[in-house]
Amino acid sequence: MMNAREKFLASMAFEPGAPILKWEYGYWGGAVRRWQSEGLVLHCSLPEEIGYGSAVRAEGMGLKPGGYVDVDIHDRFGFDDGFQRVPLNNYMCPAFEEVILEDHDSWVLKLSPYGVKVRAKKDHSSLDSFAEGPVKTREDWEKIKAERLLPNLERRLPANWNEQLASYKDRTFPLILGGGQGFYGTPRYLFGDEQLFTVFYDNPQLILDINDHLCNLWMTIYDEVLKVTTVDLALVWEDMCYRNGPLISPAMFDKFLLPFYKRLTGFFRDHGVKIVFVDTDGDFRKLIPNFLAGGVTGFFPVEAAAGADVVEIRKAYPRLQLLGGIDKRALPQGEQAIAAELQKHVLPILDQGGFIPTIDHLVPPDVSWQQFVLYRSELNAYIDRYSASAAK
Repeated sequence: MMNAREKFLASMAFEPGAPILKWEYGYWGGAVRRWQSEGLVLHCSLPEEIGYGSAVRAEGMGLKPGGYVDVDIHDRFGFDDGFQRVPLNNYMCPAFEEVILEDHDSWVLKLSPYGVKVRAKKDHSSLDSFAEGPVKTREDWEKIKAERLLPNLERRLPANWNEQLASYKDRTFPLILGGGQGFYGTPRYLFGDEQLFTVFYDNPQLILDINDHLCNLWMTIYDEVLKVTTVDLALVWEDMCYRNGPLISPAMFDKFLLPFYKRLTGFFRDHGVKIVFVDTDGDFRKLIPNFLAGGVTGFFPVEAAAGADVVEIRKAYPRLQLLGGIDKRALPQGEQAIAAELQKHVLPILDQGGFIPTIDHLVPPDVSWQQFVLYRSELNAYIDRYSASAAK
């Protein structure tokens, strides 16, 4: 029987009859707390800081330092081992000190480890909201680059790095290198959306210089990691789309991002890493040709709720690797809607390979435990029937 790593690699290679992974992407903390009151037994208690709007990571988000990963739902449904990520700091090093800048009745303004000023609810009832980035001028960028964006690998790896390396040798899970940063996502952290949009036009050379430095930084530190371990895929994080489409045009992508994607994905291929995923929310369809030109091979979490139909995408791009695709809004509507959603967005491409069906982002708190059990049991049954048929 194949382990999760073997299943993942076979599926992403579109091998005939390749097994389908049983994974979910993740859950809102509010959903898991609701489910606990409705019958989910939590053997591993949620930390207090996991609030209503916090993320509970599942298999498709992967084990990552500093993130809480579900165990109980995983065990309840017999899910496969999920992604794990090489615990490498690929951004601010040293990080900014997290401090409270302003204290208000129900919220605080604080400085994040990325140097971003964020508004945070004291009761953790929602995600932190962006207030201000650390870069306003080229001088700000040059200071951060010189102080916090150097290829000082020994400071970017955990103290137990040798133990981590040993655990990768006979791994049963797919291992990710990268994530958390990208050629749009990282400038967005530096400037914030509104200022970034103006910098594209007012100071385009600054964006090009930033992405050039980031590309060189990542290739340098990833090269050192790949000298001592293999990985199964590389990940770039962007979050550069919303429900109405991309935040930048294809022409802007080609000018500001494409040269660096080509360099980075070429680097990965030279090191034997054939799978390169982009993590972006929203409707990314207009940028698929641009990403493909840049060497990207797959995307997640494909958001049906934003109009990104996984079946239509697969028709247009038969070898594109996809994770997600199941519309979260169907679950609260009950049994018939769940069955219709699986028939629409899973069954047509379940046997094609290169696809891991999951809810199209975090499962929200308006989904009851009964509805989630119904959905997941039906999806698992589809996967089991396919696996039995493929084994004949």
